[in-house]
Amino acid sequence: QVQLVESGGGLVQAGESLKLSCTASGSIADIWSMGWYRQTPGTQRELVARIRNGFGTNYADSVKGRFTISRDNAGGMAFLEMNSLKPEDTAVYYCNAMTEKHFWGQGTQVTVSS
Repeated sequence: QVQLVESGGGLVQAGESLKLSCTASGSIADIWSMGWYRQTPGTQRELVARIRNGFGTNYADSVKGRFTISRDNAGGMAFLEMNSLKPEDTAVYYCNAMTEKHFWGQGTQVTVSS
């Protein structure tokens, strides 16, 4: 089992930056992928960025060049650096970890005002 806790969300103005953090606990050594997803009311959860052992990183087209995902060397934390934020980035952001199962955090709200 893996437990995930996100932090770092908040309210910012367009053009500003935020950094989200995800702290994993439990079977950290079994995690082969960590990522960030986001969801707005009435829509499906969508991939924002992920980092996978041996496969590098992937980003949604809408965030390429603005967001950067990283993990710490111990593998227990993941980060999402978000720059040049836009109102359309407003969503609840969820941390995801994959072992042989998917695990999710509780989500953190990011609101970008215009």
